[in-house]
Amino acid sequence: MLVNYNLTEEQQMVLNTVKRLAKEKVAPKAADIEKEGKWPQDIFELFKENGLQGIPWPEEYGGTGTGALVLIMAVEELSKYCGVSPFVMSLNDLGAQPIIVAGTEEQKQKYIGQIAAGESLAAFGLTEPDAGSDVASLKTTAILKDGKYILNGQKCFISNADNADIITVFAKTDPAGGHRGISCFVVEKPCPGLIIGKHEEKMGGDALSACELFFENCEVPAENMLGKPGQGFFIAMETLDRTRPMIAAVGVGTAQGCLDYAIQYSKQRVVFGKPIAALQAIQFKLADMAMKTEAARQLTYRAAILIDSYLEGNKDIQRTELSKLGSMAKCYATDVAMYVTTEAIQVCGGYGYMKDYPIERRFREAKLLQLIEGTNEIQRTVMAGCLLRD
Repeated sequence: MLVNYNLTEEQQMVLNTVKRLAKEKVAPKAADIEKEGKWPQDIFELFKENGLQGIPWPEEYGGTGTGALVLIMAVEELSKYCGVSPFVMSLNDLGAQPIIVAGTEEQKQKYIGQIAAGESLAAFGLTEPDAGSDVASLKTTAILKDGKYILNGQKCFISNADNADIITVFAKTDPAGGHRGISCFVVEKPCPGLIIGKHEEKMGGDALSACELFFENCEVPAENMLGKPGQGFFIAMETLDRTRPMIAAVGVGTAQGCLDYAIQYSKQRVVFGKPIAALQAIQFKLADMAMKTEAARQLTYRAAILIDSYLEGNKDIQRTELSKLGSMAKCYATDVAMYVTTEAIQVCGGYGYMKDYPIERRFREAKLLQLIEGTNEIQRTVMAGCLLRD
């Protein structure tokens, strides 16, 4: 649903392009993307040709400058049909957002311009086998020696690390410093000592890789540090505050796509001489699905508008409000996606469970959304912390 939130003509043109490509190009390929199980380079090139890789980024670095709300709406539109394609556009937002948050002007010019032009891909290297939600427990180290940081350690579940050209990696420059000992680095591939491990097989969305990373005396120039030593935890949290609403948008789009499918099916499926849409049991399901989807949409849009206002320098917006709304949107919208996809299967009955139909794929894709960029249990912890701090 492309709602007019006082969008400029340019913003609306971008969204119209996304809507057209989503229907004409992405929707017909969605099932094949899953079957092939590899990065859909043709979709990436399609977005690049139409200037869509620049959506997340400011104009001064080659982006469209259209803001977080437009990115959210674009991701939602793509997510109606496919759970992988929205990440083809927006994964760079997570991987390179630390550069926007803490990079020098030189670093931003060097990396963001290439990403906005679709010439480079970025990945976000935070999660470790023993440190996912508990970021302070990460064990990867970065020791300064002769003008370089020597990285040693392991990461896991790093999305698109095998295809990325740069990875923003979080490591401890002070192993005894807890969260204050974490720093952030841009690791450029190929890099001696960086080993890309196996592509994990997942429940859904295998075209979007989740890789292990191994650092074995990996040398990174000191000038590739983002911010100052010890600022990595802040950079990671600020990044996630800005990107979690994007995951919420994937949830909203997933829910809307499955709701649309369930509505059409209910009008066509006849039992006892009439469409199941005439049955109150089905009507109530559809009503609840629609109600929750719209509530998730409005919460997600509000979080995006808050980000845009924050980045425009609105001094009235507190970081806690940004964190709280981002976690609310991510948590609620992805829970709704799981609910709506489950109910859509129920509406479609046995057909909903079959791989020849899209709903079971969307169900599996929806589950991932409750886990990435912080589990929904962690989102509730973040919300509670913000509420009790106010």
